[in-house]
Amino acid sequence: MDPQQIVFLLILGAALALFVSGRLRVDLVAMLALLALAFTGILDPRQVLAGFSSEPAIIVVSVFVLSAGLSATGITDRIGAAIGRAAGGSEWRTIAVVMPATAALAAFSHHVMVTAMMLPILMRLARERQLAASRLLMPMSLAASLGTTLTLFSAPAFLLASDLLRRADGEGLDILAVTPIGAVLVVLGTVYMLLARWLVPRRQGEAQQGDYMRLERYYTELLVEEGSPWVGRTRREFDEAFSERLQVVDWLRHGMRRRRQSGDSPLAAGDVLLVRASPDEIASIKDEPGLALHAVAKYGDSPRQGGQAELLGDEQLVQAVVAPHSEFIGRSVADIDFMRTLGVAVVGLWRREGWLHGELSGMRLEEGDLLVLWGREPDIRPLASHHGFMMLMPFQGRGQARRRAPVALAIMAATVAAAATGLLAPQIAFLAGAVAMVLCRCVPMEEAYQQVDVRIYVMIAGVIPLGIAMEQTGTAQAVADLLMAHAAQWPVFVLLLVMFWTAALLTQILSDAATTVLLAPIALAVAEALGLPPAPFVVCTAMGAVASFLTPIGHHGNLLILNPGRYTFGDFLRVGVPLTILIGLASAWMARALWLGGPLLPPLSG
Repeated sequence: MDPQQIVFLLILGAALALFVSGRLRVDLVAMLALLALAFTGILDPRQVLAGFSSEPAIIVVSVFVLSAGLSATGITDRIGAAIGRAAGGSEWRTIAVVMPATAALAAFSHHVMVTAMMLPILMRLARERQLAASRLLMPMSLAASLGTTLTLFSAPAFLLASDLLRRADGEGLDILAVTPIGAVLVVLGTVYMLLARWLVPRRQGEAQQGDYMRLERYYTELLVEEGSPWVGRTRREFDEAFSERLQVVDWLRHGMRRRRQSGDSPLAAGDVLLVRASPDEIASIKDEPGLALHAVAKYGDSPRQGGQAELLGDEQLVQAVVAPHSEFIGRSVADIDFMRTLGVAVVGLWRREGWLHGELSGMRLEEGDLLVLWGREPDIRPLASHHGFMMLMPFQGRGQARRRAPVALAIMAATVAAAATGLLAPQIAFLAGAVAMVLCRCVPMEEAYQQVDVRIYVMIAGVIPLGIAMEQTGTAQAVADLLMAHAAQWPVFVLLLVMFWTAALLTQILSDAATTVLLAPIALAVAEALGLPPAPFVVCTAMGAVASFLTPIGHHGNLLILNPGRYTFGDFLRVGVPLTILIGLASAWMARALWLGGPLLPPLSG
């Protein structure tokens, strides 16, 4: 072993120790490793900084922006809600619907974002249909992770594997190269969870803090404005258009409740609709042509431009809880006259029990009512110490540009098609798609930046030089020679399993990207020693890094469901070990069939 290899192994050992200890953030550790390779002269400056402009790093950042566009236009929420409706009321049907659908979403988005989106939907579904939340959340989280095996760009590990293959022989992996394996794994995972769901403990989910503030339980009033496209259209048409977003509870005209509220009755300018809606919908109303929050239209002194109501300057939405023994209890919103006495307008109301009817201003407040207040920051600030309110919290609603949903879908489809057909280089296709999302106003530039997880970008840029150094110093070849000295006579299928399981174990303490960077060069050297194509060995390594479910710490999505599902470490071992064994066998079998001419189906005899 020459001195350069010894220095590299010391750097690698120190980086692994820091990764495992958690004393420093993984992106900082990656940067320290990168600098160490530069200071020791193992890599030149161009090689050290190659990761920042690499294909994997650019695609990962672009995917974050594309995902933000799908989320900001309401596409992911609508798909998630549709999944919840299709799931039905039985446990097996819910699993059978949720797992493939979640996997499909994760194939074109970030799996942690998909898990976070599906979590409240399944928690609500479990409560409403009296199902054990623990039986639903783990299958959903596993499906989100399995979905990342359906496309090359959905997991950094596959992008890094493709980058390594391209540097080795000039040919990387196609965007859909791993799709056949991923499809088998999704089907296998779904069948496994349906047959072995008895391995998952039956526990009711833990209530998430603030869940009641996020569900569709706010009452608010919508005003049909002059010149609105809804003027003259029927109530039934309105209900159908907004059926997935809000529920009309009452209909007022000239301040009076309409006696006859048939579906065929036309809407008129000035009509007020009392609706139940989520925070996101309340925050999005300003983007609906011809509709406005009634209180904002009534008290807002901002001019209307382009048919939309804009909150100007420091105006904002907050939520406040009516305190016990508050002076507001028993008084109506109109009697209190929030705008005159406190400088804010009540635009929404949440109440734990009972349905509300009539004008919002006529509602008599009760202890524990949650009010959504609109006003300017100087007027809102004093409310935090007002004895009539128990607490003041930011309003969690996020506006969604739903009218641009078709544009966002078209951009995403064009991006994938351009990369898959080779019309554009993958990194250029995804970068162009991300820019198009911003230019077409599917997602604001500021929100696009916020959605990019810079830690992942920096970590990928930092660990790529480790892989280059492992190859350049000959360390990968040395490890491969050592492996081949003991395993030269082993069947190829067994060697593929060895690469899968080595990555599966290492990814429990490292990220999938770091695991792939460290082990893929060894897989490449093993393939070269055998005189075989390197793709199946490298892909099996990446599969082991991505699709290993041995512990809850192997995937960030599992950590999201750990407390809501009241899971223990042992729950994941009991479910994950058999599943990972099956995934390893299926991955090695499919990789051999796709790249080495092995049989697609096992022989029936002999």
